[in-house]
Amino acid sequence: MTEKRVEVCFSPYHIPLYELAKKAVVVIDVYRATSAIVAGMGAGIEKIIPVSTVEEARAYLEKGYKVAAERKGAVVEGFDLGNSPIGFSDPALRGSTVVLTTSNGTKALIKAKSAKEIVVGSFLNQRAVVDYVNQNHDSVMLLAAGWRDRFNLEDTLVCGAMAQDLLSLGWTTDCDSCLGAMHLYDTAKNDIKGFMKNASHTNRLAHLNLDEDIAYCNQKDVFDVVPIYKNNEIVVEHVAKTT
Repeated sequence: MTEKRVEVCFSPYHIPLYELAKKAVVVIDVYRATSAIVAGMGAGIEKIIPVSTVEEARAYLEKGYKVAAERKGAVVEGFDLGNSPIGFSDPALRGSTVVLTTSNGTKALIKAKSAKEIVVGSFLNQRAVVDYVNQNHDSVMLLAAGWRDRFNLEDTLVCGAMAQDLLSLGWTTDCDSCLGAMHLYDTAKNDIKGFMKNASHTNRLAHLNLDEDIAYCNQKDVFDVVPIYKNNEIVVEHVAKTT
């Protein structure tokens, strides 16, 4: 029986240090890009197309697409939607294709394109992602999108939570980043809001009056959807909870 292994990468900057071709990668940008993707697809968005730049996003806008653009936590001027999971839950988006560019999350997705499969993860679909990975892969890297290629607390917490779940299912790790993420999650898990109150991105979003978004993103297992990034677009897999 193949031993299943999990590792954690704290930033997309470090992706070149990993061999991804035989690994699934779970991309996590919990505040807020991957939470928005999960919430939107849980509410019925059909496809999401991640792009790297605002210029690419604007070109799609001019073609008539629904387009979301965020930089530094704020909606980019000229666009109606940023990366709020509450905004992505709008029933008016059901059945649509949405183009998305963000400061960190879309960049992480695109930089992980050499992976065997790319999964979109957050607290909102933590259990569904763990079940999906456990059923379909034997090697996974949990990738924290970070902030401008730097370590951040919130994405690392989600990595730690998912890693703990996988180890409880018999997975193993020899990755110090994974051990560190799990220890960090152990410290925070009983009061994630309190643990995160002084974190840089929490304060960045609070200054933009986005406390409601933060609270939404901290919710566990709201959706059983597993978005998959393939062929330059994100589509959804619905997974029954089995564990």
